[in-house]
Amino acid sequence: MADLPLSGIRVLDFTWAWAGPFCTMQLAHLGAEVIRVETTARPACVTRLIPPFADDVPGPNRAGYFNQYNQGKRAITLNLTKPEAIEIAHALVKHVDLVVDNYAAGVMDKLGLGYDKLRGIKPDIIMASLSGYGQTGPYKGFVGYGPPASAAAGMFFGTGYEGGDPGEIGVSYPDPNAGIFGAFAIMAALAHRALTGEGQYIDQSQLETALVLMPEGLLQYDLAQREPERHGNHDVVMAPHNCYKAAGDDEKWVSIAIGTEAEWHSLCGAIGQPQLAADPRFKTAALRKQNEAALDQIITAWTSPRDRWDSTRILQGASVAAFPSMGNKDLAEDPHLAERGYLVQLDHPEVGKRIHAGIPWKMSGTPCAVRKPAPLRGADTEEVLKSLLGFTLDRIEQLRKAEVLI
Repeated sequence: MADLPLSGIRVLDFTWAWAGPFCTMQLAHLGAEVIRVETTARPACVTRLIPPFADDVPGPNRAGYFNQYNQGKRAITLNLTKPEAIEIAHALVKHVDLVVDNYAAGVMDKLGLGYDKLRGIKPDIIMASLSGYGQTGPYKGFVGYGPPASAAAGMFFGTGYEGGDPGEIGVSYPDPNAGIFGAFAIMAALAHRALTGEGQYIDQSQLETALVLMPEGLLQYDLAQREPERHGNHDVVMAPHNCYKAAGDDEKWVSIAIGTEAEWHSLCGAIGQPQLAADPRFKTAALRKQNEAALDQIITAWTSPRDRWDSTRILQGASVAAFPSMGNKDLAEDPHLAERGYLVQLDHPEVGKRIHAGIPWKMSGTPCAVRKPAPLRGADTEEVLKSLLGFTLDRIEQLRKAEVLI
């Protein structure tokens, strides 16, 4: 894999839950050798324990959540409650470029795996800690998951319908967002090391990476000292801008957004009502916003008897931004994603062939590909310890009996 961007880079992966594995999956996609460290001495990575499971049969190797976000990695078992396991981790650090974790602040230090210890072993090591609230500050000891980070970052406060209460955004968005931020920061650190020979420590806060997604709310309070209002699917300026009912069950909707006068005129023609463009209620964006309720009723009357895809094709044909609200089944069967190679079939050793979300970028000079499915728990323990540390099978068996490699 010499043509991949991170060929030759090796990662020791102590991550769990979503943000951390999502980060290191990007590195694996880019060609790095990612060795994730797990143990059966305590509950497994939460993503091994929660549904959906393949064929609805629970098992640590059958969780779709884990198998999606750990594509392309290797896995070893290492019981970090044992001093011998910490020694093995120290020995492995000599052979890696990166160490990544997303435990709460201070956990890696308590284990004897903090940055000061690791750079004493390998001076140019790069370490990234993707904690909930960062390694400093009054919140540093708080347990962090994506949903509380959404609330802490103001996402829930700004989400909801007009006149309603704050609403959950429906997905733990700060998790993958933090993972992507972490991957970018690591790439910058690798570039810096290539130029200077210096390693570094990346202290990333999931809360802070979520906050950068909320500039409008922060700026509104800073400039006008008032909280942003909740608008549902409406926009502050653009109108029409909403999700409109389509023919079919309660899950069938089509989203339409108009950003320019030309698009507004095109929409009027596409729905067979060109006279609306001259209607005094709708002649400007400001007037359309003032009369948004009436405008939404007119558009819903056009979309509601039509299939969502029929409405999409008609409007897209008129250069109007429109698209169905997609469910999981829609996405898994989407022909566009399939043709671009984003949906990939991976043959997992326990659950067989399954569809996975693949790589959302294409690079002409260094094309990347999903190389293999997520690992079975501990599948690479022997090979990694033999090849990197020179352990014999007898020693590995002794360590297993001593519950160091479990």
